[in-house]
Amino acid sequence: MPSGETLYLDEIVVTGTRNPRKVSDTPVRTEVVSWEEIRNTHSRTVKDALQNVPGLLLRQIHGKAGYEVWMQGLNADRVLVLIDGLPLTATTGSSVDVTQLDTLDIERIEVVKGAVSAQYGSSAMGGVINIITRPISEGAGGEFTVDGGTYGDQNPSGESLDFSRRNGQASLSVGGETMRWRLTASQRETDGIDPEPETWARPGDAVERTNIANRLEWLPADGHRIYAQLGYFREDAESHYLLANPGNPLNAGKNEIVERLRGDVIGQHTPVDGPAWHWSLLHENLENITDKYIPTGRFDLRDSTHTLSRASGWTQFEPFATHQLQLGVDLNHNSLEQYKDGNTELTEDGDITRNGKEIWFQNTWFAGDDWEWVVGMRYQNDSDFGSHTAPKINARYDLFNTTSTNVYLRGGWGMGYRVPNLKERHYVFDHSQLGYIVNGNPTLEPEESDSYQLGLGITFTNKAWLEVNGFYNDVNQLIQTELDTEATASRNDGVQIFRYANVERARTQGAELTAGWQIQPGWKISAGYTYLDTKDLDTDERLTRRPRHQGQLSIDGTVPLPGMSWLARVRSQSDEVVDAETDATSPAFTTLDLKLNQDIGQHLRLFTGINNVTDAQRNFNDASDFGPVSGRFIYVGLTLGFGNNL
Repeated sequence: MPSGETLYLDEIVVTGTRNPRKVSDTPVRTEVVSWEEIRNTHSRTVKDALQNVPGLLLRQIHGKAGYEVWMQGLNADRVLVLIDGLPLTATTGSSVDVTQLDTLDIERIEVVKGAVSAQYGSSAMGGVINIITRPISEGAGGEFTVDGGTYGDQNPSGESLDFSRRNGQASLSVGGETMRWRLTASQRETDGIDPEPETWARPGDAVERTNIANRLEWLPADGHRIYAQLGYFREDAESHYLLANPGNPLNAGKNEIVERLRGDVIGQHTPVDGPAWHWSLLHENLENITDKYIPTGRFDLRDSTHTLSRASGWTQFEPFATHQLQLGVDLNHNSLEQYKDGNTELTEDGDITRNGKEIWFQNTWFAGDDWEWVVGMRYQNDSDFGSHTAPKINARYDLFNTTSTNVYLRGGWGMGYRVPNLKERHYVFDHSQLGYIVNGNPTLEPEESDSYQLGLGITFTNKAWLEVNGFYNDVNQLIQTELDTEATASRNDGVQIFRYANVERARTQGAELTAGWQIQPGWKISAGYTYLDTKDLDTDERLTRRPRHQGQLSIDGTVPLPGMSWLARVRSQSDEVVDAETDATSPAFTTLDLKLNQDIGQHLRLFTGINNVTDAQRNFNDASDFGPVSGRFIYVGLTLGFGNNL
């Protein structure tokens, strides 16, 4: 269990410019979830780690136990999730379920808001979440963590003291001077959430998730690192619900299995003299199997397989003393197969493929002591949608800079571009048991956007900061789900049929205020507030599921007892429009999490916590209430390490 505390403003980030910079210096505003934050908040998933980042909305994926991430009023389909700069295949709809990603190998998570398509390509219209994995240390070490807790009277067993959620994870590493290896594994289980355990229906699904990852590193010389990663993930989820049946609702359920096999090889070459080189190879296979059942049997067996292959490379050199130039290329191949009860739902061949070629460049210009400019462009050629270019420009200017105080302006403009993915065009997202089906639409057109960001920031002695950031996103051909009235009318079971469609134009705008103060070692406070205004410019209505106001407060502290620390995390949001036509709203809510850590020596930590102390929870009988699914949760655990503790 490594010790020590890095000042937030000294965190090194790479996502905004691909060039290592301090958080306080980068011209592209970047927010960081550090390893210390992940560890001290007992975050077991990327969802847990992200929930205290100002301005992010974590939404439960419709009909699933997982969560997706929204940014600046743009939903998760437009937020690109990366691992070490390489994309992930979405497990549902067209968004990544961040509860499926564990935190064992993570060094930090970087968040960039606004369009960064010029840097990372399609799907980065709303922003990027880049999960940076941890390199392997020299020597031998390992760590084991186990924890569990209870939802009280909402445990499905009906026993309030049962450990209805359980987690276990372990890591082992061995590192020499040039060759290093690490194995990590985790098992996360929940029995679900059930306010009425005596009934069949259960609003919180039972889920088991398993992650296994191998990493092998080769360090042939100073400035050179090549590493290969192979990971396996499996999710088994079961839903309980009542199936509409005139006069006699049926006890029904759905089983879902998700399996992901992901392998990549990454090379980083940064010699002291000469250009830097980076290259990567990625292949990912994702299979999703679902079937439903009622007392008389099973039905609707659906099996879909998605593959992603990618080869990338880029170089950085300095043609002039004040310029850093980056040039890169990305080659992509995607495919989708989908079968229902053994019969293809796509083409006669049973699969659909798409290929893409992308070339990009970026020039960083240090224009004097106070100015820094970053200009970039990406050219993308897609086998289905042809060619497109996405430019960007960012800048940072020091208004006032001394050894203790820095006042700066930071802003930029970027053009976003998103090609409809294979799921949006062809996938059938069948949740007829919940009253709806979403069909793909092969006639969709690509989305385009203009994203503007402008901020004023102040830092003091590198321990306190304040930043106000305004944003404006103008989106054309926005893809939304809309009711297919003709298809719905053709059914006689009351199930609504939706399909993806291009909305003419939409706008999101607002402002974020973030502030923090690292008072002294072990004591820190930070806060954030976000105001959001959205509009469908075609109907002049607000976009749904976007609260106007959102706030976070984080406090970390210590107590006189040796090795003991505590923290509090408060999250609050205003009500939000659920249906613009009826003006139905989901109510406001506030949650509070409390955590306590006790270190005993260097290798043992005991911890406990209460999530959602306020017990804020949605009304499951109100279809317009999208508040928290989980009520109060109390847990305990321990971490035991040895050696270099990874």
